[in-house]
This record gives sequence, C-alpha cells and structure tokens, in this order.
Amino acid sequence: MHNIHINDTTLRDGEQAAGIAFSPAEKIALAQLMDVIGIPELEVGIPAMGGTEADAITAIANKGLKAALLGWNRAVRSDIEASIACGLKRVHISIPVSSIQINAKFQGNCTLVFNRLRDTVNFALDQGLFVSVGAEDSSRADESFLLDVALSSQDWGASRFRFCDTVGILDPATTTHKVSLLVAALSIPVEMHTHNDFGLATANALAGLQAGATSVNTTVNGLGERAGNAPLEEVIMALKRLYSVDLTINTRRLRELSQLVNQASGVTLPPWKAIVGDNAFAHESGIHAHGVLQNPATYEPFAPEEVGCERRLLVGKHSGRHLLTNVLKQKGITLNSEEAQTVLDAVRNLSVQMKRSLTVDELIDLVPNRRMSHGII
Repeated sequence: MHNIHINDTTLRDGEQAAGIAFSPAEKIALAQLMDVIGIPELEVGIPAMGGTEADAITAIANKGLKAALLGWNRAVRSDIEASIACGLKRVHISIPVSSIQINAKFQGNCTLVFNRLRDTVNFALDQGLFVSVGAEDSSRADESFLLDVALSSQDWGASRFRFCDTVGILDPATTTHKVSLLVAALSIPVEMHTHNDFGLATANALAGLQAGATSVNTTVNGLGERAGNAPLEEVIMALKRLYSVDLTINTRRLRELSQLVNQASGVTLPPWKAIVGDNAFAHESGIHAHGVLQNPATYEPFAPEEVGCERRLLVGKHSGRHLLTNVLKQKGITLNSEEAQTVLDAVRNLSVQMKRSLTVDELIDLVPNRRMSHGII
C-alpha cells in the first residue's frame, strides 16, 4: 500500500455522467486546480470527439502542468492520431474483454480483439507514446481470457494495465481475488477502475490496491456514469487515514475542488456525502454535540480543516440543552436551566414544522426577553 498513484478521470469518465457537459474553460480550471493540489495524473478526455473537446484537451496540454496528461482512446489508429494532434504524450487504449461486450462490439470475434489491440498499441509505441491498456468489463470477463489480454498487452509494450469493474458488480473479496491473479502474473503496474452501482466503488478500489494494484482511477465527488466512480476525496483520505499512505496531495483544498466540480457540473452533493459534504462535520444530536464540545475526536475521524471543511454545531429536533446553551452563550445570551428547557422545547417543535435545523437567528428569536450576559437587549 505504498507508492500508490492517483490517475483522476473527472475530465473523462466524470464528465460522461448523464447530463454533464464541461465547457473548455471549466475543464482547464479543473485541470489546473487538480495539478496545484498535487494530483499526479489526469485523464483529460476523449480527443477523438473533436470539436470543443479536442480544443479543451489541447489547451490543457499547452498549460505546462506538472501532472501527466492521458487521453482515452478506442483500439483505433485514428483515435491515437487525435490524441497526438492534441499534444498528448500518453494514451489509454480501451478494449472489451467480457463475452457480453465482445459480442456487442466485435461480433463475438475474440481474435479481432487481440489484433486490433496489438496493432493500436504498436502504432502508439511507434509514435513514442506512453501506453496504458484498459480491459473494459474485466470483472465479468473469463479470468483466463483476461489474463491472456493482460500478458499480451505487456508483451507488446504497454506500460500499465487497467482492471475495470465497468458495471460495478464486484465486492471487495472478489476484487481481491481477481486483482491478485493479475498482479501475480504481470510485471507492469495494475490500475483499478471501479464503478459505484452497488455503492462499493471506494471499497473495491482499496481492495484492489491491497491486492497489489499500484494505480487507481478516481473522480471528484464520485462523478461518473450511472452511479458514479470511486471518489477522489474518499480514496485519498482513506489511504491517508486508514492505511497511513500519504500521497503528498494538499488535502486542505479537497473541499474547494469539490465545490468547483459542483459548479461546473451543476450537480449539488447530498449533505451526507463523505469527506466533503455539508454535513460531514455537522453535529446536531445532543449526545454527539456534547461529546464534540468536550473533544472533537469523540465523533470525528479527523479534523475538518484537513480537507478544507469547517465544524458546524446545529440546533434542531435532536439537540440537547448543552448544545443550545453553548450556541447562545457564543452570542452573549445566558439562560438558566428552566429557560433553557423552554427554549429547547420550542426549538424541537419549530424544527419539526420546518423539517430542518434552525439558523442562529431563528434560535435567538425563540429566547424570551433575550437576556444578554452583559445586560438586556
């Protein structure tokens, strides 16, 4: 679990989410911020799409970023030529490996899969490009066939092999088994690409890394097709905090990056989103708030500042007197025990009616006579 490499695909697979379309300026801004934060590799899009997509990729390639830039391609020579035209030096070549995908895209002709992949890899290498090969639908492929594709890719000169759980059907135990077989057979790095159809993208990505994969695809906020991909912020913080793997990425800007993706995608995160959601460090219930006021570690796995967030203490239906009096005291209002209970009852009733926690101003409005610590309002 050391020397782990992040290859973020927000600008490719993330943007492929239904209803998402980044402008060239947005793609450039996102690439620049991820570069500043320290993400080492970015999959910046699909050059063969042409038009504004190719323009954005070319502009990113001309920015002189520290991050390595990768273009996504089919096993088609013209796709590689489009990547070269955009100024990219690294290409990812995707090929289907499961029966269901090969039947749909190559009329069930497995020989054609090998021939197309070999010819495209050879062409890319002849152009002096770094080549990554992606096995689409690896998780549903016959294991021996998948291994043949992986070993052939390595023999032809690919520098990395991507294991794709394309429809998100794996669990961590199965991921460990399948990835371990690849890692044991290959001398080139194995990369994890996981989808979240069963809510297991992060868990499966980590399981693959534990099994010996050394590279992992992520997207900011888990943006991606259908239920999304493994979220960048979750993978980074899990590696840092659960496995003591520090990727030298500036995690204090993860919230900022998340919000920029929100703005560009027009998608609002659920407040309970791990790491960067509005409620990730919010406390309302009496027991939790009391504990956090004593020691934040009682109910927080790490300090919110570590990911650019802030702790929030909210007064609502589940709050207790300790939190209520603490919030009011910060506003210079002191209550005795009886007054505090009266206000708390009012808070709970109003919170149920409004179906949310209360703002500080709404809380203050419930205080009778609003006695300040230094006098009367």
